[in-house]
Amino acid sequence: MTPARILFTALLPFAAGYLMSYLLRAVNAVVAPDLVRDFGLSPGELGLLTAAYLAAFALFQLPLGVLLDRYGPRKVQAGLLGIAALGCFGFALAPDFLGLFAARAVIGLGFSAGLMASYKSSATWVPLERRSLANTAIMSAGALGVVVATEPTEYLVALIGWRQAFLVFGVVILLAALLILAAAPRRDTNTAPAPLRLQVLQMLAILKTPLFWRIAPLLGLTSGVQIGIQTLWAGPWLRDVTGFSREEVARHLLYMAVAFMIGILSVGVIADRLGRRGIGPLQVMLGFNLLYFIAQAVIVLRLEQVMFPAWLVVAAFGQVAVLAFPWFAARIGRELAGRANATLNFALFLCAFLSQYLVGFIIGLFPATSRGYSPEGYSWALGLCLAAQLLAFLWYWASPPHREKAPP
Repeated sequence: MTPARILFTALLPFAAGYLMSYLLRAVNAVVAPDLVRDFGLSPGELGLLTAAYLAAFALFQLPLGVLLDRYGPRKVQAGLLGIAALGCFGFALAPDFLGLFAARAVIGLGFSAGLMASYKSSATWVPLERRSLANTAIMSAGALGVVVATEPTEYLVALIGWRQAFLVFGVVILLAALLILAAAPRRDTNTAPAPLRLQVLQMLAILKTPLFWRIAPLLGLTSGVQIGIQTLWAGPWLRDVTGFSREEVARHLLYMAVAFMIGILSVGVIADRLGRRGIGPLQVMLGFNLLYFIAQAVIVLRLEQVMFPAWLVVAAFGQVAVLAFPWFAARIGRELAGRANATLNFALFLCAFLSQYLVGFIIGLFPATSRGYSPEGYSWALGLCLAAQLLAFLWYWASPPHREKAPP
């Protein structure tokens, strides 16, 4: 296919689905006050409810890799988006916490192929040397979803209510599914699929490689923690630590979403240009990881003059693990790209689920203040997340993955 056709058929339709995935992933950061008011949720319950999306998302990653390699991203993504739409309708009609939890999990299941289907299409149609740029461009569409999940969603909720807003989201998701069915290439895999049993065995073989176990903790914790925090706890933090009003929280979340969109696209451009000079994507990723760690330390220590700029850095560079996905998939083999990416994504979203829930659990251990949750609770919770990431960083350096041999 020509570059223009690849862009408009093999990338943009999937980017639209990923946009909606990130919107629904981050929306609870804005509607959390409504859910707490209507259902009397504790910090732990709020964290568990929001993390239900991430849990279902993570658990489906391993079978998802097999499905993508066997049936292609077009069919798998369109079908799962239909499930996500049903989850939105269920969330809008939920009568209690259990109903919310179940619907939120269905939404997470439905969006489980959001990024991986995009990566699979990219691995099929985009040359390897341009794949990091293509993948970060797709992720920037997800960042646009985070933008929509801030002030625009706050306005929509104020206008029609949070239940009706989820009905609107469900309809838009169905439209995204139809776009993928209509526009994406029907021949969306370049090789005949292997027998199902062999595909499962190959996926399990990927999970056993030293290459996976060296890089997955770093990728999972750095990106997973950023997802867990920005899509829920950044909003309450801005309210409770800085004293912002609900409107100010939504506005600052918008600034963070824009930083995410600009940051991840810039990372792709930088990696693309440095790659032409012989600097690999993992080196670029590690450099941005250091900036990300410093920014988190500023937030944990609550250094008032630079706290919000630090949040912007966290938003901009928290997802640089995207650079490692095409590298890892290429080492494993293009015919296994769906499963290779899904194994990494499983680690990422497992960490996102755990961090999102555990932050809420730890915050709940501290007495509330007149503003809301305890600032000390946030610092302890986010500090433990940072410590785990630093340990993963040291584990990576104990035996850098680029020294490992790819599996046969």
